[in-house]
Amino acid sequence: MTQQEQIENTKTFVKETLKHAEGGHDWFHILRVYKNALLISKKEEVDGFVVQLGALLHDIADSKFHDGDETVGPKLAQDFLTRIHVEKEVIEHVVNIIENISYNSSLDPSKTFKSPELDVVQDADRLDALGAIGIARTFNYGGFKNRALYNPDILPDLNMSKDVYKKSTAPTINHFYEKLLLLKDLMNTKTGKLIAEKRHEFMMVYLEQFYAEWEGEK
Repeated sequence: MTQQEQIENTKTFVKETLKHAEGGHDWFHILRVYKNALLISKKEEVDGFVVQLGALLHDIADSKFHDGDETVGPKLAQDFLTRIHVEKEVIEHVVNIIENISYNSSLDPSKTFKSPELDVVQDADRLDALGAIGIARTFNYGGFKNRALYNPDILPDLNMSKDVYKKSTAPTINHFYEKLLLLKDLMNTKTGKLIAEKRHEFMMVYLEQFYAEWEGEK
């Protein structure tokens, strides 16, 4: 099986696996991240095959939907890639990307894996949490978890540990301050930073409008 055939098999596998996924973490999220990763890769020296597989499989079993178990996704990806005869070294790299890509992983000091391919896929994933789509995904997930839109009495927690972040039930607007607005300064690549800056600005305009409407000012 050629690498391109393995990529196509992976797309089919991911699309089928996530056909009933929550709207912010479904196949279309994967496809957007995949496209972002291809765009960013054009200006980075990376293994394109690893980047593509990492982007396609990065959310194959997000721990948020598996009782916080962070081992499900890497295991599912490893088993699948083994079945389609991807080289062992590539599988290990892709599994490392899945294990280290999430925002809450950045809050865990024990996470030390680094690679240019992880940088690209991580930026691609973070871009999908920004801008118009990022806002839509945030409120979609908040609704999925039955969270309040906003409560001015519940302030954002800007110093959360990984465990506290994972267990948070705060209003959706708080998530902007606890994660989304922090992403711009956490991007790894030049291309990622440029795109993130524009999407960040859009979210700031949105929040200004949100608070004005909340207070009945306009």
